[in-house]
Amino acid sequence: TSLSTSTLITMSSHNWLLAWLGLELNTLSILPMIIKPHHPRATEAATKYFLLQATAAALILFSSTLNAWQTGHWSITNISTPVASVTITIAITLKLGLAPTHAWYPEVLQGATMNTALILSTWQKLAPLTLLYLMKNSLPNSLILTIGTLSILIGGWAGLNQTQTRKIMALSSIAHMGWLLIALNTSLDIATMALIMYILLTTTMFTTFNITATKTLTDLGTTWPQSPVLLMTMFITLLSLGGLPPLSGFAPKWLILTSLCHTKLLLLGIVIAIASLPSLFFYIRMAYLTTLTTPPLTTNTQHKWRHKVPYPWTLSPAMIMAGLLLPLTPMMAT
Repeated sequence: TSLSTSTLITMSSHNWLLAWLGLELNTLSILPMIIKPHHPRATEAATKYFLLQATAAALILFSSTLNAWQTGHWSITNISTPVASVTITIAITLKLGLAPTHAWYPEVLQGATMNTALILSTWQKLAPLTLLYLMKNSLPNSLILTIGTLSILIGGWAGLNQTQTRKIMALSSIAHMGWLLIALNTSLDIATMALIMYILLTTTMFTTFNITATKTLTDLGTTWPQSPVLLMTMFITLLSLGGLPPLSGFAPKWLILTSLCHTKLLLLGIVIAIASLPSLFFYIRMAYLTTLTTPPLTTNTQHKWRHKVPYPWTLSPAMIMAGLLLPLTPMMAT
């Protein structure tokens, strides 16, 4: 309830004080969920998350107070002080885990359970992104484009040597948020579509990892006997995350690159297109481990003890949408 309330406060108000209150409620509500397993790693993750989110919230409160002092109002949509605008942007990127303030994000996801990591990667992004949406006319464009490009670069390169699926998904999230930030600078409609697609693909992947108890890349080799169909759809979702046509994940990248070309930012488009190749490489590596190294009938790897896990009813439509939404791109982008 607190999570819903905090995001609603942030979305419905144009006042920085209420937005700050919503962000604080949001942070305090998720902490018990992170710390619930009572494991030292979970405690460490909750502590890191609290310190980073509290720092970002303090920066937001400081810069909004500075803006109110200079202009006499607390409006989110009109920030006329450059220092306040830059500070708030940096604070929100810290909350989102974007580069160069990204180092905490993979560590926190690694210390949380798979379901909590899913919430951190999807729901917890909504409130800070709402603030960025409201601030669109006041955002420092050069800084936004620089942070977005850096996030795509780091999200791709840092994921190449990871073996933990939660850390790989965290770095994937950083790269996708970089694309979304660049889209935010060009078109709100494309940014919204990219966000919906990111949430859909990330939810599908985390749900699949949770069902198959996949925590490391080596666990992928034992998932075939449990459900071959689930494994093949996971393979397709991974390729969709990488943005390969004709899958759904190609649509937002296609529209973002087209928008950059129309706004004469061709060089930036080329850079981020090349920077997304390392991300595509580690998605394909995961897909390779799920299919090509696993014989169809028997496995030479040790089987894990598994109880029969009930499949959530939302997984099937989510997996279908993860692969087949590209023909609906004109409808979603308008």
